[in-house]
Amino acid sequence: MADQSEPLLLSHRGADDSNVNDRTRSEELTFDSIVEQSLSDFGFWQLFQVLLVGLALLFDAQQIFITVYTDAFPTWHCLNHTICDHSTSDICKLPRSAWEWDGGSMGRSVISEFGLECSSSLLRGMPSSAFYIGAIVGGFFLALIPDASLGRKKLVLFSTFAMSITSISVVFSTNVWIYTTLKFIIGFTRSQTWSYALVLISERVPTKWRPRATMIPFTLFVLGFMSLSGIAYLAQHSSWRYLYLYTAVPATFYCIFLYIFTLESPRWLHLQGNDEEAIKVLKSLSSKNKAYLESLVSKLPLEQETSEELPRYSIKDFLFRKWAFRRIVVVMIILFGLGISYYGVPLAARDIDVNIYLSETLNAVVELPTFIITPIILERFNRRSSVLVNTLLGGAAGVLCFVLSVLGKTGIAFAFELATFFCARTGFNLMAVYMVEMFPTCVRSSATMMFRQALVVGGACCPLIASIGRDLPSVSFAIFGIAMSGLGLFVLILPETKGSSLCDTMEEQEKRDQVINTSNCC
Repeated sequence: MADQSEPLLLSHRGADDSNVNDRTRSEELTFDSIVEQSLSDFGFWQLFQVLLVGLALLFDAQQIFITVYTDAFPTWHCLNHTICDHSTSDICKLPRSAWEWDGGSMGRSVISEFGLECSSSLLRGMPSSAFYIGAIVGGFFLALIPDASLGRKKLVLFSTFAMSITSISVVFSTNVWIYTTLKFIIGFTRSQTWSYALVLISERVPTKWRPRATMIPFTLFVLGFMSLSGIAYLAQHSSWRYLYLYTAVPATFYCIFLYIFTLESPRWLHLQGNDEEAIKVLKSLSSKNKAYLESLVSKLPLEQETSEELPRYSIKDFLFRKWAFRRIVVVMIILFGLGISYYGVPLAARDIDVNIYLSETLNAVVELPTFIITPIILERFNRRSSVLVNTLLGGAAGVLCFVLSVLGKTGIAFAFELATFFCARTGFNLMAVYMVEMFPTCVRSSATMMFRQALVVGGACCPLIASIGRDLPSVSFAIFGIAMSGLGLFVLILPETKGSSLCDTMEEQEKRDQVINTSNCC
């Protein structure tokens, strides 16, 4: 297997081989063609595997948004009404005996338990900031780990388990500094859970089903956020520590099921020279094609390459291969623009004169239809034009939101705000599938991590842009729209990948691109 782009199995034309159909008997088989044919039915076990891995994003979403409830400023009431007036008094200027937290418990929030009610906003927001800083640092650090080091399954398992155990340990925090440190670790460990899960799912489904399968974990992420609201509501009279237990303990048990039932990526196993194990995984995923796969086992190479003989790939391959460097830079530019809009539009919704609770709820709900629409778009139109049209529409909606808001058309402006956010989310979904198809198995995990980091960095710029709207109302929507459309134009540089199967090595990807370029020239 010195050259991964060569056929895995030689052609086999024996008339007595009843397990192999006429088409595969008459042509050379590559591992890619084996994967595509054996997984073409997309049965129950494949769907189960997608859901099982996708659940990692449900628990990930809960830890991302949990501070909305645990670190909230609790309500309070006056005890001594002669010196205390709830509507006008500042609790920091009142004696502690003059007021009390609602419910009579100091432990319902991090703010009340650690006595942060009179601290600076910087200190109160430090745990949340530490979480996102940990996510950024972890994202860059973990992206340096070579794709061949641990495997897809172990990376998903490690990140989810480490996040869960650290979240449980938060219960034992005795002060805000320990709590902040643990939040940083949680952010660090879960920083690439999304990337690991997406890659594992995409490598175990055929080309035809990839757009639909990759939307399942995104849907579970939103459901995780929605389920957190329900859990927080039921636990609203309990200590904030219980909310961490209610979310982290189920995630820990989930890791046990993940370890027992999740199958490794057959493409990753093939890349490591373990073709026999890869065939076993394919047989487990597709019971209908066991006979076909059994016929291939006897034809596997007798000698597998050792790990020392296999080519090694890492993030440095993006720097030394011009085509890979160009693609990853363009992808990150587009995701930076989408990240600014995706995270910034809900943040700037306060600039429109609408109920803030209604606007945030509708922004969350509007994400769900994108998971249905995205596969339809990907199946009917090519990748490049889909991303281009979507970003242009989203940009136009952002500019119109600004114009209508200035003209006082609040209701219509809010509708265009929702449209901008809808396009930003749809663009992210489209690019997630597009990016997976542009890079081979050997660096796909690293590429997905960099994809995710560009989105996060874009989100980190949102508060600054949104703050501009305080001086010039709603202008931030125009900035978000222009960023989405302007940076979205870079998609014209990327190659079209619709209908193409996944490559496994850099050399195989280069050969395919060369064939496509040659055919286009002709």
